[in-house]
Amino acid sequence: MAAPTPVSALVHSSTLVTAGVFLLIRFYPFLRECTGFNTVLLIMACTTTLMAGVCATFETDIKKVIALSTLRQLGVMMCRVGIGAPTLALFHLLTHAIFKALLFICAGGVIHFGSHNQDTRGLGRIKTQAVVSGCFVVANIALCGVPFLAGFYSKDLILERV
Repeated sequence: MAAPTPVSALVHSSTLVTAGVFLLIRFYPFLRECTGFNTVLLIMACTTTLMAGVCATFETDIKKVIALSTLRQLGVMMCRVGIGAPTLALFHLLTHAIFKALLFICAGGVIHFGSHNQDTRGLGRIKTQAVVSGCFVVANIALCGVPFLAGFYSKDLILERV
């Protein structure tokens, strides 16, 4: 999908992720009665998480990297549903929407100030943009699950569950 960065922030952080995961969470009481549903969902979710992470490693377009990161987080949410924790998936969905929207807005700032260049190989110019750089760092460490940020609580709860 090619769209302006603010549109990407809205679409990726709320609409796309929310629709699929939220519907799966809502229908989970019915779906868990199907034989093998959780196992199949867990396998597909783990495969999605792995493939999205690998693809993002080799991508050079900043918006595509963030979109693949969103896909990876979608796989994490599906893993949570697959292990029987749809409430934790919903909590991760809400925290994910916040820091992913911030990542897309920061990416928009980097693209705008970088003469509309989306190539990550030229990200050295971000050092001159202190506010954008700081927000990028905060959003990334929240995504990584650093203690006392949203991603930490979301990911810590699933580790306690397992």
